[in-house]
Amino acid sequence: MASIPETQFAIQLVGPGELTLNARKTVAHPGPHQILVKTEAVGLCFSDLKLLAQFSGHVRKSDVLTGLDPDVLAEISSYVPGEQPTVPGHEVVCRVVEIGNEVTHYQVGDRYIVQADYRDLKTAGSNGAFGYNFEGGLQEYIVLDERVIGDPDVPEGYMIRVDDSRGDSAVALVEPWACVENSYASPSRQTIKPGGKLLVVVDDPTTAHVALSLGVPTYYWTGDNLELPGERIENLGALPEESLDDIVYFGHDASKIEVLNDKLAKGAILNIVLNGAKIGKPVTVGVGRIHYGGTRWIGTTGSDPSASYKMIPPTGEIRPNDRILIAGAGGPMGQMHVIRDISAGLEGVRIVATDVDDNRLKTVARKVEAIGKSNSGFASSNSKALPADEKFSYFGLMAPIPALVEDSIQRAEHGAVVNIFAGIPAPVKHPLDLDSLIEKQVFLFGTSGSEPQDMRSVLAKVTDGALDTNTSVAAISGMAGAKDGLAAVENRTLDGKIIVYPFLHDLELIPIVDLPTRFPTVAAKLKNGQWCMDAEQEFLRVAQG
Repeated sequence: MASIPETQFAIQLVGPGELTLNARKTVAHPGPHQILVKTEAVGLCFSDLKLLAQFSGHVRKSDVLTGLDPDVLAEISSYVPGEQPTVPGHEVVCRVVEIGNEVTHYQVGDRYIVQADYRDLKTAGSNGAFGYNFEGGLQEYIVLDERVIGDPDVPEGYMIRVDDSRGDSAVALVEPWACVENSYASPSRQTIKPGGKLLVVVDDPTTAHVALSLGVPTYYWTGDNLELPGERIENLGALPEESLDDIVYFGHDASKIEVLNDKLAKGAILNIVLNGAKIGKPVTVGVGRIHYGGTRWIGTTGSDPSASYKMIPPTGEIRPNDRILIAGAGGPMGQMHVIRDISAGLEGVRIVATDVDDNRLKTVARKVEAIGKSNSGFASSNSKALPADEKFSYFGLMAPIPALVEDSIQRAEHGAVVNIFAGIPAPVKHPLDLDSLIEKQVFLFGTSGSEPQDMRSVLAKVTDGALDTNTSVAAISGMAGAKDGLAAVENRTLDGKIIVYPFLHDLELIPIVDLPTRFPTVAAKLKNGQWCMDAEQEFLRVAQG
């Protein structure tokens, strides 16, 4: 293996909006419990731009508070919370080049992909993460600590071993594809949370006996002087924000529902029991927290709150005969959802891909055709041309536009599922027609990030040839083009993923469509015009001279 240099090229974030290419960043050698890895490839992600905008204000850039002793954190040169410069990039494939003398689970030459979310290391508002408060992959070499990343041979390990049968880009892109997988595979809670904090709010005295059947709540509130077990709360607004795991509301007061919205903890459910009444007006709902906080809104037109919980699907998976709308399908993540749903091969599934950009829709159609699946269940439409009365049973929302959530409710068939995948900012609220949501039994849910098992699941599909993650590649780059690549992500000027090869110092950003003029021998290796392992190997050969 080649000798390790003293300095390296790296993209560093040094403040809000301040991104720099450092051509002489020091390469640190690993301590006793650490490994040094060489980045083979890294994908650029829209999440990198959130860090770029917020810097130390990002919840994953703050200090790790629990999960690892402060003395251990102080030993890790790549742990850079707060105002310290960091290196973004979390969609990474890397190879071990040096290990400390007390490392037990890693060997020089091992190849890995990285699960970026260090969920055991808690910050004030989230968790530690690779590419945030721990330096990421937009550099040639990275120090990782075994006490953070754990054992790669256990299911929950943050490093996932990969062999050399697949190219760098294909395995680097397992991470974003795992986020897509997570949105379908994550289990949904279908009952009141055992041991959680439950609030029962009773406006309708005729439903008090049903409230009693829920068991003893932590809190309850009523304006009707009913005698229910539990602690009486006279002022809902005085309850702590984001403190309750379940809220069951027997009533239909829109203003009261909006107060309850702010009391939902992460992963909480608000269950509205209408008992034949109607709310009668839109309710302002925290749609951003459905995605980032995993909150859920359900309800029943009847009097039994258990009926609402029963309508929650076990996962976010598509179903046979679903008619699916992917809104914002032309972007990188939208393309992944389309390809994933088409590749599932479920009977009777039909997919309509929408976007405001017709050229992007043409790209999606070409990719559906290129993966070799029947496109008889696929159609596309400009968002502005989609008929107002067209109905769907599953929605994948790829654009962070709150109004799309309300549009989905109006277009929903009975029992429809709305997958809010796009990162609508957590504080954002939007008026929703909850009467229609409850009457149609529509389920709104969202997910953020992925778990190690999601990455392992996607990796298995890639290894078995069931999924080609390279279908989402739109451009390639060395370090000289990485900043332009991030700008392209921000401005949405490319319709797919960008792969950076950090050890190619001087190579600028090159869209795949420009390869015939830039690297003809590489273009000749493309598979149906798409990036692939053969093209990558030829590219690395000629680019390194």
